[in-house]
Amino acid sequence: MKNAFPGLGAWLLQRVTAVYMLLFVGFVLAHFVVGPSNSYQAWRGWVMGSTVRISGALFFIAMAAHAWVGLRDVFADYVCPPALRGALLVVCTLGLAALSAWVIHILWIRPG
Repeated sequence: MKNAFPGLGAWLLQRVTAVYMLLFVGFVLAHFVVGPSNSYQAWRGWVMGSTVRISGALFFIAMAAHAWVGLRDVFADYVCPPALRGALLVVCTLGLAALSAWVIHILWIRPG
């Protein structure tokens, strides 16, 4: 049986990640409006708290997923040769995975 709603998963992923990223940016902005950090140590202490580290890591993972879906759709619409489209998708996937791994490394593996 064929999928009755092709593309629904990608559409939903893009919307969920957009909402999460918006909420995270609002959370960060609210923090700086309500209780601005007056020193580097205070700011670093807030960023290295487990809540901000987890939500920040999820933010960058969501951003990578959001970007991948968007780029995949752009490549599908505007890049005609299938081999070039596939190569671009592989390059973008590897690049976004590397950026996500780098952020996870910064936030979790080497926070000091």
